[in-house]
Amino acid sequence: MAVIGKDGVQHHVHLKAGDVGGYVLLPGDPGRCELIARYFDEPKFVAQNREYVTYTGYLLGEKVSVTSTGIGCPSTAIAVEELIAVGAHTFVRVGTSGGIQPGTNAGDVAIVTGAIRDEGTSLHYMPVEFPAVADLDVVMALKEGAVRAGIPYRLGITQSKDSFYGEIEPERMPVSEHLLERWKAWVMGGAICSEMESAVLFILCSIHRKRASGVMLMSSSADKAPQTEAEIAESERLFDVQRAIKTAIEGLKVLIEDDRKAQAKLSHC
Repeated sequence: MAVIGKDGVQHHVHLKAGDVGGYVLLPGDPGRCELIARYFDEPKFVAQNREYVTYTGYLLGEKVSVTSTGIGCPSTAIAVEELIAVGAHTFVRVGTSGGIQPGTNAGDVAIVTGAIRDEGTSLHYMPVEFPAVADLDVVMALKEGAVRAGIPYRLGITQSKDSFYGEIEPERMPVSEHLLERWKAWVMGGAICSEMESAVLFILCSIHRKRASGVMLMSSSADKAPQTEAEIAESERLFDVQRAIKTAIEGLKVLIEDDRKAQAKLSHC
């Protein structure tokens, strides 16, 4: 049970039952919440505390929300715990990531099917042997959303880590050999991107019997790094978080439609 303050308000996100929809988009950056909320019908600012900003509105007449998590699994765990406590049941992580596989172009979108638990927070919930897996229905809805939006995508596993600079500047770390060896393993194993939040989101949703996946905009892999001014300009143009947001919004619409069809079938049984 999450910590409840005065009048039933959750301690960190400052939300209570009724403030959010069942479907919640989760960017890390609080500054992206308003940007995402512009895609909602009747968007309204609900709450802000620390790194947690929330807007609520509607998609296809269904109440939906966006709440920022801040960077990393510890703050994400707090947000998800408290959002579940006030009624959220489906989550889509939206953000940016580093491309892992050779041939990844800047602006390609990763739709995440599972996460490498290369972080510490999820170990406070489940043993390391337990997999961090996305919900299949959410994954397939996001895939269809990418198709509808006309945005190139890859399906696959993300690496969720605790250290940003341990990934991008491993050579200067005292444990560089360890970091580089593990990165090589992620590449060989087929992981497609690297970010900092998905693993604990998936673990929590497994525990609470909720649903989640993620859409991450990917930077180019090392072999696709832009060289000329024209290539750099094109890379910057494509590396636009709106591509991930549009995929998430379209995917959420697909999921809402699918959930309504499933509910209608049940009501006729």
